[in-house]
Amino acid sequence: MTSPRQNWARAERLDAAQMIDALQMQTGVRLALDGPCPGGQVGAAYVRWPDDHRSVLKWRPHSQAEGMQAGPLAVAEVLRLAGYPAPATELVAQIDHAVVMVQELLPGTKIDHLDHSGLDQALELNQMQADQLADRPDIPTVALHLRQDGAGYCLHGPLRQHNRRSAALERWIAAVGSNYLPELAGQDAVHMDFQPGNMLTIGGSITGVVDWDGAARGDRRFDLVTLRFGIHAKETDPGVTQRLDAVLDSLPEDILRPAWAHMSLRMVDWAIRHFTPADVEHWLDLAEQRVS
Repeated sequence: MTSPRQNWARAERLDAAQMIDALQMQTGVRLALDGPCPGGQVGAAYVRWPDDHRSVLKWRPHSQAEGMQAGPLAVAEVLRLAGYPAPATELVAQIDHAVVMVQELLPGTKIDHLDHSGLDQALELNQMQADQLADRPDIPTVALHLRQDGAGYCLHGPLRQHNRRSAALERWIAAVGSNYLPELAGQDAVHMDFQPGNMLTIGGSITGVVDWDGAARGDRRFDLVTLRFGIHAKETDPGVTQRLDAVLDSLPEDILRPAWAHMSLRMVDWAIRHFTPADVEHWLDLAEQRVS
């Protein structure tokens, strides 16, 4: 049975107009709001600079600008300089507890339907992430949160209390966490939200990968597990899911198991706190496929 809905904390949404005003007060730069970006859970907005070029306004609540610049934003910049289609960051500011960022608007529209060509390109991009941070041991490593809560996400309490299925999943996640280190080692660039909604395309060609706010150093194959969760809620061509599952089947256990546990925790927790009980069951169905 499902427990009564708890008053779990929900993600804070971006108030773009308020952030634009705060940016002007702090930096002197006046941006014009050009409308909300589609998709996303915490919000992003299109903005226009005084010279009329357009960018994307984003924020990351309960973060520090120094940490973002030395971590996620540094990952994206290393990749961008290596030819990877990641956006440049044009402005960063600390506004109270949040980091506000203005980033390059890359061409293309997000992928709503992943076909075999899109999967091929996603796998090639993932391969490009290999060894990109070999010279950047200063960039923080992927944190898995398998035994302790993350900062606003990957919360264990909602799973323990939602229903029997979610509680059993949380016990499995914690057991996985007891057998692996709390961080995923490696020297690859890891996006952490590598899924079709963060990939842009024109005419079938991927032109950009956006939303690097959680990026870190680790093993790029983590992003392939993220991609599998990402297509669970998307339309795909016949055979795409099976192809990606075969790729995951080939991963070493010490990569696949903790990565799967992390994504199971992340997605089920988020669904409990933000969506309907039916959505929770949708994510539990996927998470349980590799529970053993």
